[in-house]
Amino acid sequence: MKDKASDFLKLLDAFITTYLPCSVGASPNTVKSYKYAFRLLIEFLYKEKGIEADKITFDKLDYKTLTDFFIWIESVRGCSASTRNQRLSAIASFSAYAQNRDFTAASVFRNSVNKIPEKRTQHKQRAILSRQEIIILLALPNETRETGLRDKILLSLMYASGTRAQEICDLMVGNLQIHQKGATLNIKGKGGKIRRIGIPNACSALLKKYIEHRKISDRPEKHIFSSQTHEQMTVSCIEGIYKKYITIAQKENPSMFNAESYPPHSMRHYGERYKMVSDDSKPAKPASSSSIHSPFYH
Repeated sequence: MKDKASDFLKLLDAFITTYLPCSVGASPNTVKSYKYAFRLLIEFLYKEKGIEADKITFDKLDYKTLTDFFIWIESVRGCSASTRNQRLSAIASFSAYAQNRDFTAASVFRNSVNKIPEKRTQHKQRAILSRQEIIILLALPNETRETGLRDKILLSLMYASGTRAQEICDLMVGNLQIHQKGATLNIKGKGGKIRRIGIPNACSALLKKYIEHRKISDRPEKHIFSSQTHEQMTVSCIEGIYKKYITIAQKENPSMFNAESYPPHSMRHYGERYKMVSDDSKPAKPASSSSIHSPFYH
């Protein structure tokens, strides 16, 4: 007799380890988020339904069970509506994948997922830093300390390039090309796509000095930014750095920084107006005069 539980776990493993990163090109953060959604589902089935992981079959993932799961992650786990919708998206993606590979077994699961609607969420207004707030923020890190110097360069680069936090984490010395009028970053973005971003000379000079300071100029495989414990920085580390300086700025400037929240993306949204993207056939153009007048260049 065919072991349906093994089929479920086998398909789930292939979905997480092969399909998402290789076929879809999902980012490590997306894969991590999807994996966590199923970790919660397996935990729920064991704690609330008495179903062990190796006993999970597709036919047990009916509409009632899945509805109970989403109620559980909100009421017991405290998930917000937006997080609940992310978990639903992960499970829906897997249900489509599973049905395409084992239609008979996964059809009940797929149909049940399709009946569960997303919840409405309140969209927070996107935080946009003003020019004066950028000046204040970039002046806060203490450059006489190693971590302060790192934070100064990191925030400056995010501002100048408009890159995402994960892209900053992934940035290695070999991804930087310095030329006469600035520098070019070869960035691996979402879906594994490579794009080239030009940064102006003032920022590239700071970055070059920082790399020389760390003595990694001849180490193309080294990540430019490291944490105190790991060679490669994580997104959560950047979020912590950003939150630290935003909190200080809010205390020292109570009439400013008044948005509900300031994720690292708020630096990116401001900086995007200064980034210059070139195609692979042409070198990145030098900074325009407007970008040279960015706050941290003075």
